[in-house]
Amino acid sequence: MPIRDLDCLSVARRHKTLCTVYAVRACERETWVALAGEAAVSFAQSCGFVARAGQLVLVPGPEGKVQALFGLPEKKTTPRDPFIFGKLAQDLPVGDWTVQAPDDVVRDDVILGFCLGAYRYSLKTEEPGEQPRLVVTAAERKGLAAQMARAICFARDLINTPANLLGPSELAREAKTALRPLGAEVEVLKGTALDEAYPLLAHVGNGSQRGPRVVVARWHGTHAGKDAPLVSLVGKGVCFDSGGYDIKPSSGMLRMKKDMGGAATVLALAYLVMAQDLPVRLELRLGCVENSVSGHAMRPLDVIRSRSGLTVEIGNTDAEGRLVLSDLLYEAGESAPDLLVDVATLTGAARVALGPDLPALFCNNDATAMLFAEAAEYEADPLWRLPLWPGYAGWLKSAVADLNNIASRPMAGAVTAALFLEHFVQPDQCWVHIDSYAWNDSSRPGRPEGGDTPGIRALFRVIRSLCGTNRMEKS
Repeated sequence: MPIRDLDCLSVARRHKTLCTVYAVRACERETWVALAGEAAVSFAQSCGFVARAGQLVLVPGPEGKVQALFGLPEKKTTPRDPFIFGKLAQDLPVGDWTVQAPDDVVRDDVILGFCLGAYRYSLKTEEPGEQPRLVVTAAERKGLAAQMARAICFARDLINTPANLLGPSELAREAKTALRPLGAEVEVLKGTALDEAYPLLAHVGNGSQRGPRVVVARWHGTHAGKDAPLVSLVGKGVCFDSGGYDIKPSSGMLRMKKDMGGAATVLALAYLVMAQDLPVRLELRLGCVENSVSGHAMRPLDVIRSRSGLTVEIGNTDAEGRLVLSDLLYEAGESAPDLLVDVATLTGAARVALGPDLPALFCNNDATAMLFAEAAEYEADPLWRLPLWPGYAGWLKSAVADLNNIASRPMAGAVTAALFLEHFVQPDQCWVHIDSYAWNDSSRPGRPEGGDTPGIRALFRVIRSLCGTNRMEKS
């Protein structure tokens, strides 16, 4: 699927008829009047407009043109809220609109929020109707906010695509198609080469008629020297998860096309880093598999020797995501990256603990964890740190192997999953693991129901912050 062209953005042209949205706050009525005029404000108030955050009202403008008033949240130092501008893309009538907002509102938030609000995914045969367009400059259409929107919409498209249309080979092909035009070297492994290099991942993926794929991409920014920071990204790409022999109930399987949300997130992030030509070195690994029930599927109590040499007993075939990630993490560590990040829709336990909007973050480096927390707060893209609690490590013991892929106790599932992954990360490696839901259960401004990429804006901000440093020392 191609990267979306953002038809919701229109480049400003001379003499083009424009309608204006005035973004205002409840406490500044005199500003409403100065912008829209007393008659328009009186009309808006007669319609019940009080500038509540996200409230929109159309009002008469000069020369018969339509204009609008749009309510903003009251002033806060943090957090920013780009999503609120998604409501404009949903509620404005068709036409070309410009937004005038107070000086403290970040222009990129307006553009990003509008684009994310305009996002739709549909396989219906009828043509979609026209939508309102936000008027931007030519530079803004190529800028960071628009590129971020393209990346997020690309990931949303991947997550929303039905599993019959997006299997392991299709996901690998999408990665290659997206990254090669940006100068990345992309290798797709399958068959015997994959079985030998990634035995745990292969043990999951070979249970499906749609065989596994591993994507390995490498890229250098045009301004990245030999000592530029090396960032390594790893994504879980389980294109459908039946649970295997430990099969899920039908309700648990309903959204499992989204189980490749981690791969979609890091692929979109890699695309954005390359499109912005950040001065970093980048590696990307995607484990693309389907977890199926078949005569070739892994069985409970199987024991597999991993790429690292550790043996793993399969205590539960529905704990497949950590198997997919383990060999990839170990291989990524062989390059000694400055920062190693994996993203995965890994555990229901993280959702029980934090709900759908807060990805769980695990990190073996306190300074790096703080960097992520600060980026998440600044971008209003929350991440919530949970502990790599060593006291639970013994729960992963096996009587016949080095590790069991499932804990012996039905508690702290997100923590024990992260502890399992930590066995495949070098002790001196700076590592972040993000357990994400990658889905919106209901529609909100800028966040329609369906696939999504929480944390991607915070991740990108962290990577940008590394550009001025050579190494991140482990604390």
